[in-house]
Amino acid sequence: MESPQIEIWQYVVAGLAALAAGMVNALAGGGTLISFPVLTALGIGAVAANVTNTVALVPGYFGATLAQLNDIKAQRERAWIFAPAAVIGGIIGGFLLLNTGEKLFRALVPYLILMASLLLAVSDPVRNWMLKRAGKQGASAASLAMIGAVPVALAAIYGGYFGAGLSVIVLAVLGLFLNDSLTQLNALKQLVAFCTNVAAAVFFLFSGQVVWPVAIVMMVCALIGGNVGGRFAKRIKASQLRMLVVAIGLVVSVIYFIKG
Repeated sequence: MESPQIEIWQYVVAGLAALAAGMVNALAGGGTLISFPVLTALGIGAVAANVTNTVALVPGYFGATLAQLNDIKAQRERAWIFAPAAVIGGIIGGFLLLNTGEKLFRALVPYLILMASLLLAVSDPVRNWMLKRAGKQGASAASLAMIGAVPVALAAIYGGYFGAGLSVIVLAVLGLFLNDSLTQLNALKQLVAFCTNVAAAVFFLFSGQVVWPVAIVMMVCALIGGNVGGRFAKRIKASQLRMLVVAIGLVVSVIYFIKG
């Protein structure tokens, strides 16, 4: 793929979008709803924009996973089952994306953004359900249901294909199959999201679709944004920021629908 001509101001815009996405991901989730539309607005094709965005935001997922490493280590057996499922799903999702034509994927974009926005909107109800479930059943370490790896892999396929809203899907799936505290399930969710995105990103490295100059700028900015977001995590109400991102996603999806 021939890289599009990117001007200096466009690098700045892409960097700012990645900075915002990194912060939003650290605080509330849904950063892709900011960074992906910006890349397409800069003239990058929809598939290439999605691929570049996935690669660029990996450092942020790494930082978030590292922050919950102790909780992940405490449930090593589960991690060894869910991580491979996430990797396989991420690769399949990436493969499907690269084999979706530009025209078809662009037609799917408004639906994908709308679905991701709705998923983000229900994240608080999902979290409240998880808390109630844990409160009623306790945080006992129930045996891992191997069948749970299948829906996790299916969620990872979606994550490798587009990604926004993946965390909500994974958390809901884990809540259905595991009986544990929200802290433990959040850690597993983060591991699954990280493995999914890394697997897709590594697969994308050899696709020829990554706009590397933009991706490198975004990587640095996403890492800074994630760090800044982490520092402000206790000062900003995540639910309010999440609703703002949902509103942005809904507006963007409407724009895509109108533009066709």
